[in-house]
Amino acid sequence: MISKKMEELGKKSSVIREIFEYGKKRKAELGEDKVFDFSLGNPSIPAPQKFTETLRSLIDNSCPTALHGYTSAPGDMGVREAIAADISSRFGASASATDIYMTCGAAASLTITLHALINEGDEVVLLAPFFPEYRVFCEKAGARVKVVYCREPDFLPGREQLAAAITEKTKAIIINSPNNPTGVIIPTEKMLEIAEVLKNKAKEYGTDIYIIADEPYRELSYEMEVPYIPNLYDNTVVCYSYSKSLSLPGERIGYIFVSPKAAAASDLFAAVCGAGRSLGFVCAPSLMQYAVRECIGLTADVEEYRQNRDLLYSALCDMGFSAIHPDGAFYLFLKAPNGNAEDFCEKAKKYELLLVPGDSFGGEGYVRISYCVSREQIEHSLPAFRKLAKDCMGEK
Repeated sequence: MISKKMEELGKKSSVIREIFEYGKKRKAELGEDKVFDFSLGNPSIPAPQKFTETLRSLIDNSCPTALHGYTSAPGDMGVREAIAADISSRFGASASATDIYMTCGAAASLTITLHALINEGDEVVLLAPFFPEYRVFCEKAGARVKVVYCREPDFLPGREQLAAAITEKTKAIIINSPNNPTGVIIPTEKMLEIAEVLKNKAKEYGTDIYIIADEPYRELSYEMEVPYIPNLYDNTVVCYSYSKSLSLPGERIGYIFVSPKAAAASDLFAAVCGAGRSLGFVCAPSLMQYAVRECIGLTADVEEYRQNRDLLYSALCDMGFSAIHPDGAFYLFLKAPNGNAEDFCEKAKKYELLLVPGDSFGGEGYVRISYCVSREQIEHSLPAFRKLAKDCMGEK
């Protein structure tokens, strides 16, 4: 008998992926320029030129068996040293190569970290809205999910609500800043407040509570600084990915950084190694490890995303829509005019606008619009959005 749980997961893909696949079919039927797909967080901006040049150089000038061979299970030591040096230099945080575990992107980082931390029955706090796969990752690790709904209009967690969600079984809270799907950055004052709540609760229950900082969008910030959580809270594990910063989503490369200030840090890192081993996530892609080592500190052209944000946000607000102004990432969280996100997204399809309902993110009544698309797509989509606005709200 096969695993019914895995069968159900396989047959019911994420809402985001379902809409993306629907969009591919519609584009095949109508043409690429006739369908406005805002579903997937798939960067449209190319990777920095140095990344391409680095790949060519590695392929042309390296021994093939060394270049494509296995690295150590946690990753190449030279790559880990370079990442640790960058963390120390940029953020002033203590970091060494032995705190770094290379992974196949942020999903692997999160999955490994959760399996390293969770014992059956432990609880993980999620701040809604949140990336829907968090629930899948947590439950697969044996955790029970506790959801704290962030308040409107700033979509930051309330102190009392967070404190009420924490019990003696709480093992971790996942912090995603800049946030997918809202684009909200948690400011330093709020992070210090969250840290204080966690410290007080850990002391009350005599436990250790960890922050899992999911940071694929760290470099995609506009006007606000993104606090580096290990500097604010000792029990932190950073899950990082180069998918967004370097526009490499399909290359699946990232890392885990276990703060050396965390409780039982060396044991936790050993658990990370053990979880990676048990899940089959040893030795992240070697070519990508060597490539990102040469591109540390670089980003794709974030200014392009800022211009996309400003164009789309301004245009939609002028049409009468209401949306959260994103501090970072590349998502616009827009309020469905009738309060029903599913109905609104179905209505949008009439105009070949593919949007993601926010219900599965824990953001009922909102839709996510991914603006990491070409400027041309945004510009060409505006007449369709105007028709949608007229359909939903009357003449504007």
